Parts: sequence; C-alpha cells; structure tokens
Amino acid sequence: MIELENVAYSYGGGELLSSITLALQPGSFHFLTGPSGAGKTTFLKLCYGALVPTSGHARLFGADVRGMSRDDIALARRRVGVVHQDVQFLDHLPVADNVALPLTVSGRSSIDEGANLKELLTWVGLTERADALPPELSGGERQRAALARAVIMSPDVILADEPTGNVDWEMSQRLLTLLIELNRMGKTIMIATHDLGLIRAAKSHVQARVLRISNRQLHLAGADL
Repeated sequence: MIELENVAYSYGGGELLSSITLALQPGSFHFLTGPSGAGKTTFLKLCYGALVPTSGHARLFGADVRGMSRDDIALARRRVGVVHQDVQFLDHLPVADNVALPLTVSGRSSIDEGANLKELLTWVGLTERADALPPELSGGERQRAALARAVIMSPDVILADEPTGNVDWEMSQRLLTLLIELNRMGKTIMIATHDLGLIRAAKSHVQARVLRISNRQLHLAGADL
C-alpha cells in the first residue's frame, strides 16, 4: 500500500531522515514515536506524497511518487485519510460542510453520500454539532471532526499526526477507540504520537507495531512500552 525503500529526506542543507525502509501492509496498525523535531510529521508527509524523498523510493499503491504527476498523486491521496496536527477548517462553513469537503471537491455530492455523512457524524458523536461553525467547537470536537473528514472518502489508510495532542485523557481514549474501530474494519492505521500512555492503552485492544524515529532513522521500539 505505502512503501518506503531506503528513503532519505533533506531540508535546508541538513538531513532530517535517513535510510528508512518500511511497508505498511493492509489492515496493519502502527504507532510512530520520537521526540519533538525528530521528523514524525516529515515522515508522514513522505507516506502520502506531500513530500518527495531526497533519495530512495516512496511508493503509493505501487507507483513511485517521483514519477507521478500532480493529478496521479491527488488520485492516490483519495485513498489516504490524513488527520493533521494543526487542524484547519473553513470557519465560515458549518461542521457538516467541512467534513463533507473532500466529497464536494471530488464531485461526489449525492443523496447517498449525504446519508453517509449523517452516519459518519453520528459515529464520531457530532450529530448535534453538525450546524455549528468550527470556532464554536471544543478541542475534542475539532479532532473528531478532523477524523470524520479524513475518513469521509472511505480511504484504505489513515495517517494521524498527534491526534490527541490537544485533548484530555478521556477524549484521547475516545479518539483512539474510533481509530481502533477503523482498523477492525480493515483500514491501515498509523498514529504519530509522543504519548506512551496512549500506546499502552491501545495494546490491550489491537496488535500494534511501535516505530520510533531516532537519530534520523526508523527503529522498532522495545517491548517495554
């Protein structure tokens, strides 16, 4: 699905990531850890084609990113849902319209899709906030709306960058439960987080592989997490 082969990425004359090889298999669940500034966000951007490796090969669903056109990458990214660390919404549109934006952009607005949108908002617990504007939402509501928007196109892969970074423990557990449910539906999940408590909480519910970025390289984290 997503493959990185001996990937390196440099920025401003310095190498941020080096010699990274990883294949995300269908239905797998990964956590990505590492200190602030280690390159977790850069790594995720390499995984969904927002960045092109300085060297090595990044493949999205079998196609090398370096040889893909912008249209090719845009089509491939419909199969990847991304929950960004800094959640951005169009503040003049209600929550329901923000969540449905990927459908609108892709020309898939229809009665059937409208039913799917209502079901999705119910699933993330935002039915009563469907008409609210983004500035009116709490931090947890914004994160749930971001997750709903990321999965509205029914992607094969969900990449979440610190999705619980700005919410309390109870809400982080709710978001984690939603991501675990998606994995049980067959979706491939990768969560970038510095919260080891979140990883420990997940391990009793899902078979997760824990990866750590350290010294510009990717390592399999120890079993003591």
